[in-house]
Amino acid sequence: MSNPDRHPTELVCGDDEVPSSGPPTAVVLPYREVPLGGPRAMPVRRSLPQRERSLIGAWCFVDHYGPDDVSQTGGMVVPGHPHTGLQTVSWLFSGEVEHRDTTGAHAFVRPGELNIMTAGSGIAHSEYSTPDTTVLHGAQLWVALPEADRNAQPGFEHYAPPVTEVDGARVLVFLGTLFGQTSPVTMFSDLVGAEVTLEAGASLTIEVDPTHEHGLLCDTGLFTVGDVTAKPGELAFHATGTERIAVEAGPDGPARFLLLGGAPFGEQIVMWWNFIGRSHDEVVGFREDWQRERSPREEGSYAAAQPGARYGTFPEAWEHTLPAPGLPNLRLRSRG
Repeated sequence: MSNPDRHPTELVCGDDEVPSSGPPTAVVLPYREVPLGGPRAMPVRRSLPQRERSLIGAWCFVDHYGPDDVSQTGGMVVPGHPHTGLQTVSWLFSGEVEHRDTTGAHAFVRPGELNIMTAGSGIAHSEYSTPDTTVLHGAQLWVALPEADRNAQPGFEHYAPPVTEVDGARVLVFLGTLFGQTSPVTMFSDLVGAEVTLEAGASLTIEVDPTHEHGLLCDTGLFTVGDVTAKPGELAFHATGTERIAVEAGPDGPARFLLLGGAPFGEQIVMWWNFIGRSHDEVVGFREDWQRERSPREEGSYAAAQPGARYGTFPEAWEHTLPAPGLPNLRLRSRG
C-alpha cells in the first residue's frame, strides 16, 4: 500500500517520547485517520509512526482499515507505486486484494494469509480490491530493513499460517515464532507477528521475549492489558522488559488483535512517502529515479527496465502509476 498522505512529511524515526524500556505496563497509542484514495477515499487509521513512538522493533508503519462497504468507499485502488528500504506486510480480515509487482509476482491477498514484499534497493507494486469484494477490512504494515540488508534483492513471498488453538484463543503466527509456531518467511530483523482472537470475556497470557518491544493493534471489539483498554485502530505498546502480556477481551463481544513485536531497531531512518533511506539526499534520489522511470508508461509506451533502473520492469497490466508528491521544504537529517 502507498502512503496516502497528499503532503507527506519527512520523518526521522528512532527518537521516541514513549520509552523503549521500563516497567511492564502498557501505553495506548492513538491513531489518526488518513484517506487512502479511490473514488470516495476509503479512510485508514494510522497508529505508527507518530510523535510518541515511531518504531516498535523494526515495525515502522501500521495502517488499519475497514470494515468498509466497497460500494460506498470504492475499495482499494492503488496504482503502481515505489518502495525502498522496507518490507510490506499485507494482512486481511475480509475481502480480497490483487497484487502485482516489478519482480513479476502476481498474487492475491486473502484473509488469514500473508503477503510479504521485500523492497530492498527498489520495487514497485499495485493493489486493487477485486470485483467480488464487498467488504474490505485489514492492516497494512511496513518493516524497516537494517543497514546491512536495506539494499537486498527485491522479492515477494506468500504464506498461509495454520490456526493454533491456545487456551481457547485462535492464533495465526505469520512472522517469527510464538506458541510453538514458526513462520518460514524471510525476515531481516528479530520480529514476531500474529493474529489473535479471544471470545467475549476470555483472557490469554502471552509469553514474549523480554528483549523485544511489543504492540497490540486492536482490530475488533475491546481488550484490556493491565489498566488500559484499547479500541479498534489503537495500539497498546509494551516496552522491553515485559515477559508476559495478559490480555482480556471485553464482555460484549469477541476481541481480535495483531501482536507485533521485535528487538529495538537501534538505527535511525529517514522515511518520506513510500521510501526509507538514511538521509534527505538519498530520499531525493529515490524520488527522482521513480519520476524518471515512470515517465515512459505515463506517455503510453511499454518497455523492459533499462540497465540500472531501480524499480524494475513495470507489469503490462499497469495503465497508470502514482506520481511522487512534491518534496517538503524542510530538510531533515538522520541522527545517530
